[in-house]
Amino acid sequence: MKTIKTEAWVLHIGPEQPEPAILMKEDFAFPDITENEVLVEPIYGCWEANMTHALDRKPVDICRQRGEARVVLGNSGVVRVLRTGASVQHLHAGEFGLYFGAGSTDPNGYMLKAAGYDAPGSIGLLAKQIKLPPNQILPLPAQTRYSLRQWAAFCLRYLTAWSNWHVAYGAWRLQMTCDEVPDEQTFVWGWGGGVVLAELALAQLKGCQTFMISSQEERLQLMQKMGITPVDRRLFSALDFDEEKYRSDSAYKRRYQEAEKVFLSLVQGHTNRQGASIFIENIGIPVFRATVKALGRQGVLTTSGWKRGMNLQFIRAIECINRHVHVNTHYSRYSESLVAIAFAEETGWIPPDTAGVYGWEDIPQLARDYSAGTVTSYFPLFQVNAHL
Repeated sequence: MKTIKTEAWVLHIGPEQPEPAILMKEDFAFPDITENEVLVEPIYGCWEANMTHALDRKPVDICRQRGEARVVLGNSGVVRVLRTGASVQHLHAGEFGLYFGAGSTDPNGYMLKAAGYDAPGSIGLLAKQIKLPPNQILPLPAQTRYSLRQWAAFCLRYLTAWSNWHVAYGAWRLQMTCDEVPDEQTFVWGWGGGVVLAELALAQLKGCQTFMISSQEERLQLMQKMGITPVDRRLFSALDFDEEKYRSDSAYKRRYQEAEKVFLSLVQGHTNRQGASIFIENIGIPVFRATVKALGRQGVLTTSGWKRGMNLQFIRAIECINRHVHVNTHYSRYSESLVAIAFAEETGWIPPDTAGVYGWEDIPQLARDYSAGTVTSYFPLFQVNAHL
């Protein structure tokens, strides 16, 4: 069988004692497509937190986990079809699609492992050419009103938001009907990144009151433009919970309690003292304790991520008495992703366009910037191949 040779930014397997990695630009080869595969070229990609996790080798060395000496990362972006196998009928050369990142799924279509991350044998977007099964390509509208940059930004974050929001809002409505609490009196809060922004935009389309927390001026301005009430994180910057320090450092404990009090007071003030109806929390340990306290009766705490800590504690009795619902989702199904794309095309539920894109040679710099927290965009884009 013919071999396809291309160029890629590659992650190599690390030592047994994990240490952070850097991407290496190398020649990369893979077998030609079979009758059930598609050869594509990535156009734009969007840097995702899982790519940084892979470089940091936290929580695992994905090369070792996959049993592979090197891995090509990247699972959010736009690809152009170059060639299809004989059995692939619904995709054609020249068409554009989104990289659907479910490398493996359960029998109902929900993701188990992510392509371009921990799914063995998968090839991510950090290569000039890659091959995919057709069920990892979500076709874009032929005459889309939006740029490929916008769709690349949309890809993983908005699909994740679509799935999480529908479960979270459904959970809210299971206990509180529209007659009891109309959407206009439903308070939806969030802190995190682009997924949270996308969910709040959906909540806004429902007519809910929306609030998002950030400490970055550029992001606060974006929220304002989108009609989401910005909440400045700097007003309670000491709200960064660390259980060990809370027990052992009295000065830290005092600062934390003061910050938590300010935060909870702000939530109460913005919600007519009802508390948050739905709180989207994709950060983890540093804010989880305060987020639970900010929920109103029958409130929903929803998440699809774990940026800073996965092992959380709460008091089950209090959560039961308050009838709080905790929602946990991961990514999106293929079928609901198609619906999300159609909805975005029709309504404009899509990230704003941007000219700020890292070039192919600048991808290692993007990795460093993202890790250092100096990327201000919720959607850090990179370009792999030319659009035209």
